[in-house]
Amino acid sequence: MQDIPELTNQESTTSEEEQQPATEAGPGAVAMDVMPSTEELLRKAELAAQEHHDAWLRAKAEADNIRKRAQIEIAGAHKFAIENFAAELLVVKDSLEAALAADNATVDSLKSGVELTLRQLKSVFDKFNLAEIDPAGEKFDPHRHQAISTVDSDAEPNTVVQVLQKGYLLHERVIRPALVMVAKKKAVEN
Repeated sequence: MQDIPELTNQESTTSEEEQQPATEAGPGAVAMDVMPSTEELLRKAELAAQEHHDAWLRAKAEADNIRKRAQIEIAGAHKFAIENFAAELLVVKDSLEAALAADNATVDSLKSGVELTLRQLKSVFDKFNLAEIDPAGEKFDPHRHQAISTVDSDAEPNTVVQVLQKGYLLHERVIRPALVMVAKKKAVEN
């Protein structure tokens, strides 16, 4: 058999140290490098919290600015919503003023001028989806008509027999109901 040399303490210590990772602070330093200090963790958390707070403040300010701009735009839209409609009506007003300014106008020329002006007005109404409600002979509709009175009539009950004032719709919304007289069943004589 061969003789196996014995290891000395120094040699065995060296081989154990080679197996362990080498660090400058020794064997206890491995845990310190992996785990940051509490102060360092707190400082990083405070920095992250400050960044998030700053981002939140910027987002809040931006949202407030957007809300304020939207309110200003809505106020402007309400204020100038009828600007185009008003501009179109100016032509009608000009026609009416021209008719009144005529010195030697005859009844026929005034009538034709008023008819022309009425056509201009109807054109403006059509352009802006403003429609007449003229329900003569139709069934009474409380959503579009306002009954002033009921009258005895040969017509079917709840039928509009007379229109006192036309109503108007703007994009299918009633802006003025038609004022009407509605038929009621004739009283039976005994």
